[in-house]
Amino acid sequence: MIKFFKIIFVIISVIFIDNTVFSQDKNDNVDIIVIDAGHGGKDPGALGKLSKEKDLALAIALKLGQYIEDNLPDVQVIYTRKTDKFIELHKRSDVANKNNADLFISIHVNASRASHVTGTSTFVMGLNKADKQLEVVKRENSVILIEEDYKTKYYGFDPNSPESEIIFSLYQNAYLEQSIKIAELVQYQFKERAKRENRDVRQAGLVVLWNCSMPSILIETGFITNPEEEKYLRSKDGQSIIASAIYRAVKSYKNTVEGNKDISKVGNNIVFKIQIAYSAKEIDTSPENFKGIKNIERIEDGKYFRYFTGNAKTYEEIAELQKEVRKKIPEAYVIALNNGKLITVKDALQLMNN
Repeated sequence: MIKFFKIIFVIISVIFIDNTVFSQDKNDNVDIIVIDAGHGGKDPGALGKLSKEKDLALAIALKLGQYIEDNLPDVQVIYTRKTDKFIELHKRSDVANKNNADLFISIHVNASRASHVTGTSTFVMGLNKADKQLEVVKRENSVILIEEDYKTKYYGFDPNSPESEIIFSLYQNAYLEQSIKIAELVQYQFKERAKRENRDVRQAGLVVLWNCSMPSILIETGFITNPEEEKYLRSKDGQSIIASAIYRAVKSYKNTVEGNKDISKVGNNIVFKIQIAYSAKEIDTSPENFKGIKNIERIEDGKYFRYFTGNAKTYEEIAELQKEVRKKIPEAYVIALNNGKLITVKDALQLMNN
């Protein structure tokens, strides 16, 4: 079993590195957005007393798409479904990949055994074994059990196996940094403008996100198991507020991405590092707090703190270091800085090749 995990780890590390280098050929515009309404057809999703997740997710997804089409005419919106239709999880990301999308947004509704729980959260692909997130992960990933031949399609992944969840969640795509950015913007809009309870940005091994070749997020828009929140999510006003909050986050993200494209006019001093943690808490940088990893750097990024190790001038060098770091912290990934400012790995490689 230990040997099996080591083999899987090496394979996944190689896949991640290849993705980082070769999936970076898209431009920096946000021109195509795929909106995915979770569940559908024979898969109802979470159930409330008066509604089903699949219906609420579709209503919000269609409103979101309409907001984008009406206010961002240069953006093409593509839906994974516009009707009550069952779509296998891998086909949802396929829609985004085949259309060369710049952003993938999956809309969902949360559930809890406790009827008093409320709030919104936005997930990105990553490794996090926190108990409070396992319920969401298992529920969303269990959809594959009603797909035909799911073990072949998902490389033997079993949504009921903790080991499978850990392995699967190591498939971090090359766009984790951007995914976190759009997720933060969504949660900001929910909290500050829509006045919804903020359950923050979270990382988890979610099947619908694992194969996306672009920034991708899964949004839990509220709890269908809370009577008041279910009422809100069923209402036209509630759906409009939720959809408009996501739209404003998309607009802000698009403006940020497209406004920061021209970075070639300044002198270049590019270095690559390994980001090993991203936390709202300030953590002492001593090795014992980071599984023995030394030479930890910390920078403040708004209300969060980023923690890095390594300092390489070439991608090849940092990729080798990443292999070693991931033996202790599997979710570690490569970032780039130019003159001390965070930029995408794509931009860094382009500048180095100019």
